[in-house]
Amino acid sequence: METAPVPLPSGRFTIGKTFDFEAGHRLASLPPEHKCSRQHGHTYQVEVVLSASSLQGPGFVTDFGDLAPFKRYLDNELDHHNLHEVLDFEPTSELLAQHLASWIITNMPPEIGGQLTAVRVRETQRSWARFDVATP
Repeated sequence: METAPVPLPSGRFTIGKTFDFEAGHRLASLPPEHKCSRQHGHTYQVEVVLSASSLQGPGFVTDFGDLAPFKRYLDNELDHHNLHEVLDFEPTSELLAQHLASWIITNMPPEIGGQLTAVRVRETQRSWARFDVATP
């Protein structure tokens, strides 16, 4: 039995990869009675979202393994650190998501496939912030 080809719709492909790291922080600009002004920690989950209108062989937006330099950055620079001591901004989830997007844009090899569309930072299972990269 032969199957007739089905026309494929046009659109974009989107992938995501989640990374995690452990870190502490405090938000010093908050009033002292706010719980987040005190030192505390999170198991952060960072989701990187890439998209492309066409695929690279064998059918990838990018090979997930190509994101290894980002994982090394998280492991070497942020994991098991006090974020307010290693970053030059107040480490809210929103600003951390923007910072991580900037790191990816600046440091990832340009030949990897896909375009960064968003970075989401999750502090808990119920709380997250997402930075969407503006498209030119």
